Order: sequence, then C-alpha cells, then structure tokens
Amino acid sequence: MTKGSSNNNSSSGSGSGSGSYQTTSSGTNSQGNHYCHRDYGTGASNSNSYHYSNSDGSYYYSNSNGSTYHNDGAGNSTYTPRK
Repeated sequence: MTKGSSNNNSSSGSGSGSGSYQTTSSGTNSQGNHYCHRDYGTGASNSNSYHYSNSDGSYYYSNSNGSTYHNDGAGNSTYTPRK
C-alpha cells in the first residue's frame, strides 16, 4: 500500500460496536487508493487499526478487535479472526 498525503484529522466516531476512535490519518494517493488509520486507544486488541481500498476494487481491513478482512476485488475474500 502506497500512502498519499494525509489529512491528520482528529474526528471521533464509532466503529461497529468497537467504541470510539480518533482518525489519525486518511486520504487518497495518486493511484486513487484510499486509506484510513484509526486509533481506538489502549483498551483495544489492535489500537491502531486501518483499512484501505484500491482502485481495482480490492480492500483490506485490520480491525480494532485484532481480526483482519481482505477482499481481492474479484469476489474472493478472507477473514482472519483475532489470534
């Protein structure tokens, strides 16, 4: 994943029952790929979660509960629960 410029936003929100977070960086790079990094704090299994989506339709999530999800944009997906 190649990152573009980041906005360094400090907006709060909630993610699927995982509690509040701060967006530490997000943006779209020159290839049209979007990324977003979120800080869920010290109580989360993965406090620095992120996701990205690519212009080819693929995307990847590293969730605050420690699980990951990847879709290759061709209909194939892989979910890995927290270790």
